[in-house]
This record gives sequence, C-alpha cells and structure tokens, in this order.
Amino acid sequence: MKYLMTSLAALLASASFATACEITLRSSDTHPDGYPTVEGVKAMAVEVLEKTDGRICIEVFPSSQLGEEKDTIEQTQFGVIDMVRASFGSFNDIVPVTQTMSLPYLFRSVEHSHAVLDGPIGEEIGSAFEERDLVALAYYDGGARSFYNSQKPITSIEDLAGMKFRVMQNDVFVDMMDALGANATPMPYGEVYSSIQTGVIDGAENNFPSYDSSGHAEVAKYFTLDQHLIVPELIAMSKSSWDKLTPEDQAILREAAVNSSKLQRQLWADQEKASLDKVVAAGSEVIMEIDKTPFMEAMVPVYEKYVTTPEAQDLVERIRATE
Repeated sequence: MKYLMTSLAALLASASFATACEITLRSSDTHPDGYPTVEGVKAMAVEVLEKTDGRICIEVFPSSQLGEEKDTIEQTQFGVIDMVRASFGSFNDIVPVTQTMSLPYLFRSVEHSHAVLDGPIGEEIGSAFEERDLVALAYYDGGARSFYNSQKPITSIEDLAGMKFRVMQNDVFVDMMDALGANATPMPYGEVYSSIQTGVIDGAENNFPSYDSSGHAEVAKYFTLDQHLIVPELIAMSKSSWDKLTPEDQAILREAAVNSSKLQRQLWADQEKASLDKVVAAGSEVIMEIDKTPFMEAMVPVYEKYVTTPEAQDLVERIRATE
C-alpha cells in the first residue's frame, strides 16, 4: 500500500508540480496509516493532484490526529476540516437516513450494498448530507459483522437460541439479539476475550479482520458468515470548502473519490481474505453458506419499532428490491 504515498511524493517532487498547491484540503481518518480507508483517500489525493496539474492537494491525517469521528464530522460541517472519512454510524445523530442504513439484515450481502449505494438510492442518500453542510463524495466498505462463538457451529437461526453474545451498547443490537432468540450482553470491547474465555459470554460479532487482530479467534473457534450488519463508510466534504471550488474542480474531486472507492473496496476484500485464511489455518471453523431468510424474517419486530415513517419504510422496500 506504500505505493500510494510514493506516487504522491514523486508527483510533488517532479518538475510538473514544482509550484506549491493553490488549494490544500485536510482530510481526517481515525484509522491508522496503511488501513484501506486511509489508502483510499491517498489514492484520491494522487488522482486529484494529477488532474489539477498540482493545483489541489489533499493532505491525509490518519490515526485520529485531528480528533475522533464525531468530533471531526462536526469540524467538517463548520469548515475547520475540509474532508472526513467516517462510518455511517457516526452520522446517525446528524443525518437521520443513516439510521435506516444501519439496520440489521438490511443488505443481503456486501455486493448488494454496493448495488444500492452505487445507484439512485445512493445518490438520494448522499443529497441528505447537504442539509447538514456536508457533501457526500463516495461510499467505502467498513466490513460486515457476523457471529462467532466458543460453543458450536451456527448453521441456522435455531442454533442461536439461549446463547449469550457481546454486542455494542446499542438498543437496535439488543433488540436484534432478542428477535434472534439469543441474549445480548453489552460490554466494552476490551473485555470480550476474557469473557469468552471464562464463559461469561458464548461469543461476539464482528468482521474477519477484527476477529483475527483481537485474538478472539483463539477462544471462539466457530465463525458464521451471516453478515447481519453492513454499515457503509463515507468520504464527506465540508460544503463551505466544496462551494469554494469551481464546477470543474468539483467534478474532478467527485470522480477521484468514486475511483478511490473501487480501490478501497478491493483493499478491504484483500484484508478480509488474509484474515480468513489466517484464522482457518489456526483452526477456526468458518460457516460460509447459510440461509439468511429466517434471520431476515425474524427482524420484523425490530423494523416495526425503528422504521416508523412512510419515507423510511419506502426506503427499506426499495433497498430490498434492488438486485
């Protein structure tokens, strides 16, 4: 992944880009350098630098250097920061439609989420950000959360009955587990390993890279790829910074952002595959093929509770109808 910064450095050092950038945009990310989202924005920076002949630079600040997600979103709204990469979950209190996009089993698969976000629905969702002084540029992958446990392979919804899973402190997650017949146990992420090890909980839920890097695969050998939560990530730009650009430069930024999303998604897929191969080699049993229909049907009471407006209900229907 280092090739992106190498390319950027080479461009800045070349004769073609010898003059200082006329516009420097600061972009924030909470993830560390080398992470797929960070590398995605770096790729966007390279393309923008090339297509503007060095006039516009994007400076990427990873590892929460400019603050945590919610803080940097607010700074982006006010124009203190020009761009931010953040999870839809961090926009829930700002852009209401993102709450609907964070519902369990909304998407059938990662590919389905791409089809939705890269089409008319994605454009519609993006327009809602402008009312909050943000411009949505492109959607990134943030991974799909699935169940893992220490007790047994989960191949059907019946296997979840009575099992105890750690979830984030979130009412939707708690209600999701209840609807699936399992018991939700909210707790800090740092306590999950020892809690599985000692039998306080049976398992937890997350994506492959987190399952691997956290060491949870050591104590919870059964992973079921149900992908119950697929929450998009977004590159958003401050509307005040956006409005200072010419229409031509705006088009360049938007195209570069969309192009960078293709790279970011591939980098994320590569990272997931590497983690999958690693945990399987270490002895984890991964259940890849399950019938998700019963899981989705079990969410009826959850959707009745949280999808209460005609607009949200229509959005859910159109998402599920997308091929």
